[in-house]
Amino acid sequence: MQGGLNGVRVVSLAVNIPGPLAAGRLAGLGASVTKVEPPTGDPLAAVTPDWYAELVADQQILVLDLKNEADREKLDSELTGADVLLTAMRPSALRRLGLGDAPGRYPGLSHVEIVGYDGDLEERPGHDLTYQASCGTLQPPAMPRVPVADLLGAERAASAALLALYAPRDGGAGQHCRIVLADAAADAGAGVRHGVTGPGDPLGGAMPTYGIYASADGYIALGAIEPHFQQRTLATLGAVDSREDLARVFAGHSTRHWEELAEKVDIPIVGVRIGECRHPQGEMRT
Repeated sequence: MQGGLNGVRVVSLAVNIPGPLAAGRLAGLGASVTKVEPPTGDPLAAVTPDWYAELVADQQILVLDLKNEADREKLDSELTGADVLLTAMRPSALRRLGLGDAPGRYPGLSHVEIVGYDGDLEERPGHDLTYQASCGTLQPPAMPRVPVADLLGAERAASAALLALYAPRDGGAGQHCRIVLADAAADAGAGVRHGVTGPGDPLGGAMPTYGIYASADGYIALGAIEPHFQQRTLATLGAVDSREDLARVFAGHSTRHWEELAEKVDIPIVGVRIGECRHPQGEMRT
């Protein structure tokens, strides 16, 4: 689908993680994205300049002080003729900017609004950590290594933009879609809620052939769920279907040994990397 959004203009006022991720996805699909930032910049750039640079690589950055009348007029100019507005702020802040009804104000513009909560709680502050805290996906005192609600929210925002672009237009008016990060976190917690991925659940430790084991020099992840993978794994390892026996076998060799064996016999074993991401095709990210 690369290039599928050629000719589409997106204006993003969103900072932090979900909005920039969604804007980056749309830019990757060919949209022309203008990212409007305050004079203080996007906090994401200060915390992780490499990730920020990766997300905005194909975007135009426009610094505007929206409390300044001249800069506010520049934003109006950007939004006139744009196809999608992407925001991630409290609804009250949006109204103060005069963007509470952006599709009604700018003909043809659709608005994808990312918020933390909806309804009576729409002004409640929050971030990924607090959304996850309510949904069973945390294991205190460990901090989450993946911003689940932010990532899912970004994907929902990008999908909403695509739907808005191709939805039937009533008199040329654009669409308004609100993406709620607390809802995304609740959906992420469905596996725990339904007894699948929580501690002691089938994918949470109860199934010996689906888990993390220590190797001689690190850790490996074994993902043998299907019966044919379970049987092949146990036959290859000469082990019985118990966590204790598998732990004894895996501890006898290095992570590399187990990965090479897994590739040879076609079983799902991968070494656990901490602080880095190695794509199966060889791409390495740290």
